[in-house]
Amino acid sequence: MPETVLIPAATARRFGTDVLVHGSLSQNHAQIVADALVLADLRGVDTHGLNRLPGYLARIRSGALNPSPELRFEQRSPVCALLDAQHTFGFLAAHAAVERALEMAATFGVGIVAVKNSGHYGMAATYLLQAIEATERWRSPMLRARTTDPNRALEGVVLPIGGPKGSGLAMMMDIFGGLITGASFAGGVHDQYKEVDQPQGVGQWFLVFKPDLFLDSRDEYRERMDTLFSAVRSSQPAAGVDRIYTPGEIEEAERQKRERDGIPFTRAEIDALHRLAEEWGSAMRCPHSLHIPINEESNLVMSFLSFLDEDE
Repeated sequence: MPETVLIPAATARRFGTDVLVHGSLSQNHAQIVADALVLADLRGVDTHGLNRLPGYLARIRSGALNPSPELRFEQRSPVCALLDAQHTFGFLAAHAAVERALEMAATFGVGIVAVKNSGHYGMAATYLLQAIEATERWRSPMLRARTTDPNRALEGVVLPIGGPKGSGLAMMMDIFGGLITGASFAGGVHDQYKEVDQPQGVGQWFLVFKPDLFLDSRDEYRERMDTLFSAVRSSQPAAGVDRIYTPGEIEEAERQKRERDGIPFTRAEIDALHRLAEEWGSAMRCPHSLHIPINEESNLVMSFLSFLDEDE
């Protein structure tokens, strides 16, 4: 089994920020991107964490990703604004868009921001959390035959969950995120891995509104939400299911665990990140705790502190 090491969240943030600064981002912008990547790692969404750094930096090097945007909003109405992200990180565009939407919502109760010429923005929950703080995947090959074969699946696209209704929701996402924002749509977004030298042309659409806008008070909103959550959690679980979770509960529990114990990476992943840092001129490295299995049957582990040599 792969050797697992634990990286403190603060260390991961500093590492990501420093490497991104060496990739020509400003300190503030680098912190925004690094914070979003580490938040994904903390919540157990490891596919959207620090391991994404090599791909982003490769796109900076190719010229497809703009590390130094001058983000400006075009106010289209008192509650609607448009942001041209200038082919920068989707993290930066999304963060700025939510901040502007929050400002409008504070005054008018609602704020909408459309974004064009953006890029991959990582874990979507990042921007929900930003706002509230201020099933089986099928793929359809070109032959239009359903499959669970991962090799054949790569020839196609993910089928919408929910049949016709899911297809309608997918189309709605393309309309809001691409068509009406002026961004790429209808399959026109470039693959960030296969087309490293091409701007993605991603679009995003953000809506922020006061949750108690139609109620008498924020307390009433909280009470009604508590009632809904209690009803969901007390529902009869399916066979083999211990308990019912509401959205975000599992991720929050994982975040707390990883904030306390550290973020798990394989040694190979850390070595790759350190090579990336060296390649971009960063001297930052990640001190870590090393987890060694003692008894695989009981899944017992022990930890001891280890520090990587910078020349490693």
